[in-house]
Amino acid sequence: MSDEIVKKDIKHLIEQETPNLNNLLSPEEVSDFKSMTEELRDTWTKKQMFRTETEARFSVLQDNRYPTRGAKYWQCVREQSSYLDNLMALSFDYRRNDAKIKYLEKKIANEKDEYKLTKLEIDLDECRFGKASMEKTAKHRMREIKMWSKLKSEFNDGSFNDKDVNDHQLESYHRMYKHKAEHITQNTPEAEVFNIVGQLSSLERIKKSGELENKTEQKEQITQHGQPKDKI
Repeated sequence: MSDEIVKKDIKHLIEQETPNLNNLLSPEEVSDFKSMTEELRDTWTKKQMFRTETEARFSVLQDNRYPTRGAKYWQCVREQSSYLDNLMALSFDYRRNDAKIKYLEKKIANEKDEYKLTKLEIDLDECRFGKASMEKTAKHRMREIKMWSKLKSEFNDGSFNDKDVNDHQLESYHRMYKHKAEHITQNTPEAEVFNIVGQLSSLERIKKSGELENKTEQKEQITQHGQPKDKI
């Protein structure tokens, strides 16, 4: 759905609900609300949803937490995957809401009881506003999915394994915990110091022992039949 259609629908929904605000607001407040309809439509349309690219770069992909290109790339994968899941769930909700709108429209056309009719009309208005909100949310979910795609391409320079997330982690985590250790002060809580020093020590031991490399080599020797190559 285009921005102009969404803007038009939201303005109509706001205007349609305005008379009912008499139940909540004073006549003066309702009058003020009416005079602000166009401004409120504009606010609803341009309000920020989810993160901007600026926020993604400095807040999500902060250098001290993701110190390598591989670490940044794989965090982009996590973020994009999460937004894909959210978009798919939203699609199911949208379909369910659309079916409810059709159901309510049919019920309203045949309802004779005044009380039940009023209740159905309220439910329908709520579903229509929800539909507009879901369409806006979907647009911004997709915006973030494309943003993370752009960032993945930017960080993926061929210097790391983009098929196995484990491959970059030893180096990335080592750099991260070295940075944390360098910033320990006398005011750092004892439990946090214990955690940082312990994990850094473990990472350095793993790097020195080469145990991850050994496990990788052993894994590569296993065939599809579950037997070492030298026994086949």
